[in-house]
Amino acid sequence: MASFNVDPLPGEGRFPEPHSSSSEHKFRWWLWVPALVLFGFGGLGAWLHFFGGTGDAAAQSNAPGAHARGAAAGGLPAIPVAVAAVQRGDLPVYFDGLGTVTAFYTVTVHTRVDGQIMQVLFREGQLVHQGDLLVEIDPRPFQVQLEQAQGQLLKDQAQRRDAEVNAERYTALYKAGVISKQQTDTQEALVDQFDGAIKSDQGQIDNAKLQLVYCRVTSPITGRVGLRLIDPGNIVHAADVNGLVVITQLQPIAVIFTLPQDQLPQVYAKLRAGGQLAADAWDRDDAHKIETGKLLTIDNQIDTTTGTYKLKAVFPNTDNALFPNQFVNIHLLVDVRHGLLVFPAAAIQRGPQGTYVYAVDSAGTAHIRPVTVALTSGDKVGINSGLDPGTPVVTDGQDRLQDGSKVAASLAPSPGAGAPASSSTQSAGVQPSAGRPGGRRQTGVSQ
Repeated sequence: MASFNVDPLPGEGRFPEPHSSSSEHKFRWWLWVPALVLFGFGGLGAWLHFFGGTGDAAAQSNAPGAHARGAAAGGLPAIPVAVAAVQRGDLPVYFDGLGTVTAFYTVTVHTRVDGQIMQVLFREGQLVHQGDLLVEIDPRPFQVQLEQAQGQLLKDQAQRRDAEVNAERYTALYKAGVISKQQTDTQEALVDQFDGAIKSDQGQIDNAKLQLVYCRVTSPITGRVGLRLIDPGNIVHAADVNGLVVITQLQPIAVIFTLPQDQLPQVYAKLRAGGQLAADAWDRDDAHKIETGKLLTIDNQIDTTTGTYKLKAVFPNTDNALFPNQFVNIHLLVDVRHGLLVFPAAAIQRGPQGTYVYAVDSAGTAHIRPVTVALTSGDKVGINSGLDPGTPVVTDGQDRLQDGSKVAASLAPSPGAGAPASSSTQSAGVQPSAGRPGGRRQTGVSQ
């Protein structure tokens, strides 16, 4: 760069001279020194990482399968599972239905005479027996009618005796030729009229006595009375709509329930053959069995709107656990499959190849065993073949298993509650564990 001088103006100093080229290059060289130092340290670190062996060890530790090989060398821990032993036994076939408890007999007691109620001799909710006195109606008006009818009877009987005596006299006079035959016949007809009057009087007496009987209202059946509909002092009439009280028979009691029409042939065939089908009544939550009864009959037609048909079952109801209009679930026993291999339904798994179970061998290893379910009944399933009796099958913990997994098994509740573990189960290292009782029995569906 050329340098030049400029004369200062009057009163002013000289301009400062620009930097020379040598001082500028010196300044730029010092700026590169820190960058070169940093670059040197970075290169040294990279060389130590890639060529000093550290990078190879890290790469080997992150190689695919390194963890698996390490675990295999040390041994995988056994997977805890619950198992149950396969047992050979019988499995019932049930049909499910929703039902409503219905009183076997329901009677609304009415009065058959008009009058004032004198006494109410029952308590609301009381269990009454056939013939027990419930209500007493004022009998005095009917007692008066009875006495009137009896008095009229005595009067007509006296008049008949007089007419009969006169008829005998007329007959004698007619034989003597004193009177005509017409007079004799008229007198005999008068006797017959009094016979009719006496008969009518006797009917009036019997009617009055019947009204007196009706004044004492008794229970026509044995059952439980409902809420009282009348009070002492009320005037009741035979034409009253509400009646005096409602009585329902609870022992025995009936349940009306429905089943799909597709199940009708099997049930109907059993009834035609004279078989007695057992019916179990469960509560509305289907968790507790209330009573066991039997199927009485089926309806004579199918409901076209729902595709179901009605059935009626009868239950002894000795403890009055069933109550009219109560909602219940009915399990109708229609068949029993014998000789099946039975185990908990929780052991069944489903995959692309169908149903299977995990069976545990004597070495504590789980293996996939394909099975074909023949029958499902509540929390149990039955198969015809595919497993041996006593084989432990996994009922809980299958989500962590695969074919060949080592398991640590504990005994789960099996279909046979309280049954001892089989020899196969014990040899597999299965230890009994406390568990809840087996599930309830419910509807089975044949597959």
